[in-house]
Amino acid sequence: MPLMTGDQYVESIRKMNWNIYMAGKKVENHVDNPVLRPSLNCLRLSYDMALMPEYEDLLTTTSNLTGHKINRFSTIHQSVDDLIKKNQMQRLMGQMTGSCFQRCVICDGSNALYATTYEVDQKYGTSYFENFKKFMIHVQDEDLIVGGALTDPKGDRTIPPRQQEDPDMYLHVVERRPDGVVVRGAKAHLTGITNAHEVFVMPTMALKPGDEDYAIAFAVPCDTPGITMIVGRQSCDTRKLEGCPIDCGNVNYGGVEALTIFDNVFVPNERIFLNGETEFAGVVVERFAGYHRNSYGGCKSGVGDCVIGAAALVAEYNGVSKVSHINDKLIEMIHLNETLYSCGIASATLGTKTAAGNYYIDNLLANVCKQNVTRFPYEICRLAEDIAGGIMVTAPSEKDLRNEVTGPYIEKYLKGANGVDAETRLRALRLVENLTLGTAAVGFRTESMHGAGSPQAQRIMIRRQADLEGKKAFARHLAGIKEF
Repeated sequence: MPLMTGDQYVESIRKMNWNIYMAGKKVENHVDNPVLRPSLNCLRLSYDMALMPEYEDLLTTTSNLTGHKINRFSTIHQSVDDLIKKNQMQRLMGQMTGSCFQRCVICDGSNALYATTYEVDQKYGTSYFENFKKFMIHVQDEDLIVGGALTDPKGDRTIPPRQQEDPDMYLHVVERRPDGVVVRGAKAHLTGITNAHEVFVMPTMALKPGDEDYAIAFAVPCDTPGITMIVGRQSCDTRKLEGCPIDCGNVNYGGVEALTIFDNVFVPNERIFLNGETEFAGVVVERFAGYHRNSYGGCKSGVGDCVIGAAALVAEYNGVSKVSHINDKLIEMIHLNETLYSCGIASATLGTKTAAGNYYIDNLLANVCKQNVTRFPYEICRLAEDIAGGIMVTAPSEKDLRNEVTGPYIEKYLKGANGVDAETRLRALRLVENLTLGTAAVGFRTESMHGAGSPQAQRIMIRRQADLEGKKAFARHLAGIKEF
């Protein structure tokens, strides 16, 4: 099947039988819901851009499974060049949407599962690798989006899954049948899940013998019976219901997350990619985390470009674009943003081939990249807010701007320098607000801290990957110390 257009993608989502709740009510038509539609628009754009000649090299590639032309988000990486182009594509998408574009999980999760299922089959003679390849051929040929589900609610985090008072705190197998398994539990923070055709589920952590029922990985359609999605709140999300695009800042694009319930969901055997092999649970999680932490060097620097651009616009409209301390702050923002990107590119450049044949990033640099992401976007946002000034959060609403009584006052007192009218200045200010505090901040500011694992998780991996003994050997050599 040829690549879908954006319109075809939207209609394919519309045809599915969704079970979505938001703000205490079932959402009957989430495709056209004003709160949720901006997130769908990000995915729609990824389809349309793949068909544009100027973006073809970044957004499409050739499948190693079929030889067909596919969207790069669905590729199994075949070279270091693939890894680099992933980061370049992600930065581009961040620049174009100013938001989380919700499609990285399929790219990162599929490559983690591809490498891991191969190794499980090599050890146990299972058929997970063939299952997964058939699934990916389906995804690539149909040009589908797959959401990823990893993070369990966890309950009491001091005890393992098998000891939880409520076993459903970690998604697990509750019934095994000749034709498949039945699973129950929930997955949290599922980015873009309301816009995906399928969802693949993986364990959330390394597991030990006794946790076999929790060592389950699989994929099912998002409208499978038993799946319920509960959309999370975002700051300023109801502004999208007011019909005031200026107040939204970025009215066309945004992200979405949902707590997703799996209530006795049946998974057929051909869609199972891990089933009880506890020693591989940690392997697939670590690989996914490595790929995903690398991704943040691309997507966050792309959104960072938008934050920097919005801050520079506000400075221009305020008449201070040539003031030295303003320029110094913009330079600092650029330095931090390019550091994020360069670390992601470095991690990709040093990628290596797995036993399965696909390529894996340099895990140490990927974790360093994500550790930087937990810090630098916060400083970029702080500097943007500094440049914007207090009016960013005290400006009147669009309705006040349109009001016949208050509008003339706003036009008079909130106009900018050099003939910039109040509406133009307010649009730039609201964009800064959206990117640093509003709905886009979920995919930039806060997700920078917690996405792809907590900061401490990256620090653990950095310590594990850093080869401290090798560094000590360098020091002994230089100091003339004989090894004990």
